[in-house]
Amino acid sequence: MAEEFDPEIDLARTEILREELEDYELEEEDLALLGLALDDDSTPRYNPAPPVLAIVGRPNVGKSALVNRILGRREAVVEDKPGITRDRVSYKADWNGRALTLVDTGGWEHGAMGLDAAVAEQAEIAVELADAVLFVVDALVGATFSDEKVVKMLRASGKPVFLVANKIDDYHLEAEAAALWSLGLGQPYPVSALHGRGVADLLDAALKTLPEKSNIAKDEYSGPRRVALIGRPNVGKSSLLNKATGTNRAVVSDLAGTTRDPVDEQVEIAGKIWRFIDTAGIRRRLHRVVGADFYASLRTAAALERAEVAVVLFDVTEPISEADIRIVQLALDSGRALVLAFNKWDMLDDERRIYIEKEIDRDLAHVDWAPRVNISALTGRHLEKLVPALELALESWEQRIPTGKLNAFVQELQASTPHPIRGGKQPRILFGTQAASRPPKFVLFASGFIEAGYRRFIIRKLRETYGFEGSPLEIGVRVRERRKRGK
Repeated sequence: MAEEFDPEIDLARTEILREELEDYELEEEDLALLGLALDDDSTPRYNPAPPVLAIVGRPNVGKSALVNRILGRREAVVEDKPGITRDRVSYKADWNGRALTLVDTGGWEHGAMGLDAAVAEQAEIAVELADAVLFVVDALVGATFSDEKVVKMLRASGKPVFLVANKIDDYHLEAEAAALWSLGLGQPYPVSALHGRGVADLLDAALKTLPEKSNIAKDEYSGPRRVALIGRPNVGKSSLLNKATGTNRAVVSDLAGTTRDPVDEQVEIAGKIWRFIDTAGIRRRLHRVVGADFYASLRTAAALERAEVAVVLFDVTEPISEADIRIVQLALDSGRALVLAFNKWDMLDDERRIYIEKEIDRDLAHVDWAPRVNISALTGRHLEKLVPALELALESWEQRIPTGKLNAFVQELQASTPHPIRGGKQPRILFGTQAASRPPKFVLFASGFIEAGYRRFIIRKLRETYGFEGSPLEIGVRVRERRKRGK
């Protein structure tokens, strides 16, 4: 189907479709997207990642309120009690025309236990993955023992730190902010996250230090591709890493309070160089099981953020578990390319092989588009088959469909299988464009709501026509109404 398109005819058809959109109510963001629609989309675009600004501090000092103030909208959950924010959440922001990524974190407490320890670990990882840090302190409470411990962690990170003296609602309270010089982080910036006072001066100072593009989250144009090895404990991640590196690299036992970061290892498989990001440190807690799943997810998510493709390992000698499926979902949520590796395949007998195939068909049907490799990490059997699977997944992850070809595909699909009529109306897709790659994201302009089932149908047909093996696909729909006459 894809080979039958005539580029000149497709481009002309796309011009007509885009001109028809002028009859509809469009927003500025729509016009910007359409301005790119007829570019040569066959070459992948690598948009440099904006600088990352992590916001850390003790619980209930106003971190999420500061995020909302910078965003200009109430997006982060705020409540007048500690511990509301648990996960590390990223937000795209803009300040005076410069894009940046804000990372809101949970409260950092020294000596925290259980789930609170996982939240504190989350904040430390956020610092490592940031270009600079806003350290928020409740100026009315003053510097606490926990604040001083946070300062030690921040100094060890080597990142630029801006000391935010929050809850200075008027100038009479600025003496409280001056007392924070004692923390040794330089000038405290008195702000009121609740009222916005002083936030502009703080951001102006931060932006002078931040790079134009992130030094941490940026896309790489050269060098080995980055692969995250993820999976449950004891599925063979460390064995795979050891076999690939040719070393007996030991799995480090994680102790409470120890800082753990995903470890990069450069490996060579079948003559190709890769950078594996090991997550062997993921483990179950031996006590205080509350928050154990959250903690494991946190470590996996940190590795995924630094990777381009995720290899999810399964131990085929055991049934596929809910934990396996959750880890696959983490990979999907990260937007990375995906490869499924079924380890210990050489240990299967005929009966177990039948059962594992049924489990794969039943439990992993939602990722049947991901390349699958059957390996033995311990012996290295079929390890070389990882290379074509990784290359295929990355190629799909970076694939772009030219706008003309995409619109020809959509119109043909719509003509052969139109959207169901609902409430006497039949929504029509007016125009489509690929807004991004890594992973591929498509935006469809439509005259009415496009049901989830029809979106899945479009994704399935995109895969049938263009492959996209090993890459998640996203489709967004923008419903636009026809302009009223006279406008």
